[in-house]
Amino acid sequence: MKIKKLLRTLLIAVVSVIAAAAAAVLFINLYVVHVGKSMILSPEDATARGGVDCVVVLGCQVKADGTLSDMLKDRLDRAVALYKSGAAPKILMSGDHGTKYYDEVGAMKKYALSEGVPSEDIFTDHAGFSTYETVFRAKEVFGVKRAIIVTQEYHLYRALYIAEKLGVEAYGVASDLHTYGGQTARDVREVLARCKDFGMCVFKPEPKFLGDAIPIVGDGNVTEG
Repeated sequence: MKIKKLLRTLLIAVVSVIAAAAAAVLFINLYVVHVGKSMILSPEDATARGGVDCVVVLGCQVKADGTLSDMLKDRLDRAVALYKSGAAPKILMSGDHGTKYYDEVGAMKKYALSEGVPSEDIFTDHAGFSTYETVFRAKEVFGVKRAIIVTQEYHLYRALYIAEKLGVEAYGVASDLHTYGGQTARDVREVLARCKDFGMCVFKPEPKFLGDAIPIVGDGNVTEG
């Protein structure tokens, strides 16, 4: 009887811990989405608001042949349109360029150049390995105080939440120009990513790389990697 009682007690404890963890995950996700959603604007409203330092484009997959994934192309199309409408004077491309064989930001800049954006108005952050690192470096390395962040809506909530917690005044414009395969898996990963970045914003660790200041008001050509 004592063993059965002990097992029942352990089972109740395990179930309680799982329930508490699930409740915490749910609360964090609802909170992050609530905070981020309040700062999402239409392209027209973002342009009319003005006064930002740059459009920040969050990196995404670049294919082995150097072409952009559909999601990344849509982010860039939205960012270029915002730049051309006068929403911001500069574009900050942030992504993964961790090795010479994989260069998200190089592909991003090449595409923006092909769309008529002057090279001097394109800044590239080669160490934007995560959304948190991108926003942290935008503030600390590039001196960004006010920004428009562009990515797909499911990702935008977290990016804007991070910006608010790190002291960057940011507005978001969603780039959901198409329907993308594999979205269910991305949504599941995003639930965990929101919890991770919630914690990051509490403790505010520095990114893997910082480096010298590169003011966003200058010439973007200095960021060529």
